[in-house]
Amino acid sequence: MPFRSAALKAKAIELGFNLAGITRAEPSPTLAAYFKWIAAGMHGSMTYMARDDRQARRRDLDIIVPGARSMVIVGLDYRVSVVSDDVLRDPSRGRIASYAWGLDYHDIMTPRLKILAEWMQSEHGLEIAYRHYVDTGAILERSHAQQAGIGFIGKNTMLIHPRRGSYFFLGEFITDIEFDTYDEPHRETMCGTCTRCIAACPTAAFPQPYVLDARRCISYLTIEHKGWIDRGLRPLMGNWIFGCDICQDVCPFQRFAMDTHEDAFIPGSLNRAAPKLIDILQIDDATFDTQFTGSPVYRIKRERLVRNACIAAGNSGNEALAPALRHLLSDANPLIRGHAVWALSRLLGKDAHPILTAHDQNETDAQVHDEIEAALTL
Repeated sequence: MPFRSAALKAKAIELGFNLAGITRAEPSPTLAAYFKWIAAGMHGSMTYMARDDRQARRRDLDIIVPGARSMVIVGLDYRVSVVSDDVLRDPSRGRIASYAWGLDYHDIMTPRLKILAEWMQSEHGLEIAYRHYVDTGAILERSHAQQAGIGFIGKNTMLIHPRRGSYFFLGEFITDIEFDTYDEPHRETMCGTCTRCIAACPTAAFPQPYVLDARRCISYLTIEHKGWIDRGLRPLMGNWIFGCDICQDVCPFQRFAMDTHEDAFIPGSLNRAAPKLIDILQIDDATFDTQFTGSPVYRIKRERLVRNACIAAGNSGNEALAPALRHLLSDANPLIRGHAVWALSRLLGKDAHPILTAHDQNETDAQVHDEIEAALTL
């Protein structure tokens, strides 16, 4: 017997979700475009996205849940307005994307999704099959959310609700249960002629509307990319040290965005939204663990956070950060040493040459050598 969609949505709201939609468990209508995106290499170093097993799951949801019939999509607002733009844009601070100011959303949403699915099973009175995800599954969740009527895909590739903007997380579960009604797909786009997101992107990460080249995206570079950041992109990254909000902030639909009611997403201090760069440049593993355990920032570990902070320091114009960067030339991690080289050169110009020349005599890493050589030519 089909399950009542109205009851499921009411339970989702009761559990604290702000949005809920239901669509049939069918492949995404944008699947061909996704495969074309992968073939163009725009996923960068996120090689897991191109794995054959994940591609197969996207083509056939039965591989995820045998007999899959339905997909339930939920949304949870995360926007907060407690930190001023002046603080966020302060070049002496490192800026963190607003979704990561509080606790890790996976830890908030995943248990609720499980409760929702188990409640449905209890109400149904029979064993059901389901699999839940919070941006971890091999599915195109924004596209499925659009099919579930939750919003449209913007030119910045974000899912946008016409009365809430795009500052919300998505989660979903696939199940073998049939529902009595399914939501109509939202219209594909409501962007019209607006191109604010494309024009505002400092790294030109949108080669065309609705296409993101992750290799140029600040969020990808600061979070997903584990290696060396292209020297040509570093000056364009501003003071972002984890993620980026620019293409969302400039969207006209954000005027409708609502502040979250989730206390877990509200930063306990400015250090969770825009920590001082000097503090991040000097952070050690123990302090990193203390400050960022439970935060989305924790998953990039100290290595990548300090790498990102070096770039932000180089863009700051603040020579007072030079001593901390000079100290990082002795860091055990070559990724940090190399980006500290770039930042010192950026801040001090030719005055950095004697420092870098002296360091080069003892440097053992080839890529750090390359950074020094490049800096000495400036």
